[in-house]
Amino acid sequence: MEGAVEKLLFMCAMVSILTIIFISIFIFMAGIPLFEEVSIIEFLFSDRWRPTDNQNPGFGILAFIVASILVTAGALVIGVPIGLATAIHLAEIAGERSSRFLKSVVEILAGIPSVVYGFFGTVLLAPINRMIFGGTGFNILTASIILAIMILPTVISLSEVSIKSVSKDLKAASLALGASHWQTIIRVILPAASSGIITAVVLGTGRAVGETMAVLMVAGNAAMMPEAVTSMVRTLTMSIAGDMGYAAGIHRTALFATSIVLFLFVMALNVFIKIITRKGRI
Repeated sequence: MEGAVEKLLFMCAMVSILTIIFISIFIFMAGIPLFEEVSIIEFLFSDRWRPTDNQNPGFGILAFIVASILVTAGALVIGVPIGLATAIHLAEIAGERSSRFLKSVVEILAGIPSVVYGFFGTVLLAPINRMIFGGTGFNILTASIILAIMILPTVISLSEVSIKSVSKDLKAASLALGASHWQTIIRVILPAASSGIITAVVLGTGRAVGETMAVLMVAGNAAMMPEAVTSMVRTLTMSIAGDMGYAAGIHRTALFATSIVLFLFVMALNVFIKIITRKGRI
């Protein structure tokens, strides 16, 4: 019986591995043929995206890469301090009753569909943005705020677990030496939990980079190089989701090549998490 269970678990693990392998093969096989007609340099470092121009088509995704970076960076700047502060409060300050309530709120945030966040941004945040900064209100700033809210559950949950996993002896020793509770949190607990907190931030980054629907609804969907946080933009995921329904030929191949860029970025994030986790264990 035990041997059968072990084989079943092994088969389940192999299914997961094979799924990743097949997805990788499919994406690369569908996207790499683009580079027979378009150079990698042009694809990555040109901001001219004109896939439907029969006379002079352009397949540069630099504007999408820059937009993805800016929107994600904005989400991290807004969301990480709030998420980390909330995690510190839950782990070190909040009482049992308020902690249960806040955790329930975080769980609700994690379960809200992305399209609902998009509606929230469209109906509330974009008009406020438009009233303050002018323009349409659908821009990098609105998208960053929405993504910041969406990554909060990841940052809060993982950071709280990391903070709580710090040895109580370290906290007791710091307090015994005369440090205040706040000094202990800042100078002892957070440094000791840094690898877990960094992992939370990196996973939040992956969540923000891969988000499509909410960003598609609030970022403006303009295929142009952003000039300010109030610029309308199109991210990598928006480009794929927006064009895949009607793309054909080399246009469709270019979208798969765009997915390769996303895939490699997410892989790099995972490798970074492994490195940070391994250093934390040492």
